[in-house]
Amino acid sequence: MADEMWAGVRERVEALDGAPGPFGAASHRFRLDPVLAPAEVEALQDWLGTALPEEYRTFLLEVGAGGAGPAYGVFPVGRTGGRWAWSGEGADLSDLDRAAEPFPATGPDPDALAALEAERPDEESFTDEDEYDTAVAEWHRRGRALLWAADRTVGAIVLCHLGCGRREWLVVSGPERGRMWSDGRADELDLAPLLDGAGRPVTFARWYLDWLDAAERHPSRPAA
Repeated sequence: MADEMWAGVRERVEALDGAPGPFGAASHRFRLDPVLAPAEVEALQDWLGTALPEEYRTFLLEVGAGGAGPAYGVFPVGRTGGRWAWSGEGADLSDLDRAAEPFPATGPDPDALAALEAERPDEESFTDEDEYDTAVAEWHRRGRALLWAADRTVGAIVLCHLGCGRREWLVVSGPERGRMWSDGRADELDLAPLLDGAGRPVTFARWYLDWLDAAERHPSRPAA
């Protein structure tokens, strides 16, 4: 069961408190928020209008509502004034009112992206620098309209910030439910599923436990 995979995990994370660690550890210092009560998780799911993936739901109950985790940590979730929200750099990108809608596994039409790339302004074809800057700005605007369309991330929740505008999402609705996706749109790349070394989709638990295993093996930690 999903809750069994979290046995001892909070204690393992707390044992690293204050120790050197991999990228991002200095921001969370291996500290976790308190767990949510079962009634709080039920209220969160009712508010979202969908059940959370089991691995993440039991993480909230057994490990913590957020804190220590990959990169700068797992965005914590909490309730303020009757409204639930995740907090962190870019957490507001999640459209929580549409969390129950199926997450789209495919993004913008590849032909549309290819056509846009073919129209990338060529600086050498401009004689006026201001005109070139204007053309580039318009080209980027069109690209953002394709990659950042509101429908692109329905059914998913931002859980982690990797820095430089790159993030990772947990899909909560649709066929990809329970899997982690990377968001490289800050680098003009579409969202893509996180895959392990064998090309298999990475679920929330695998994502978190692989990070914890690596943190415990980190070479900057003093030997036991």
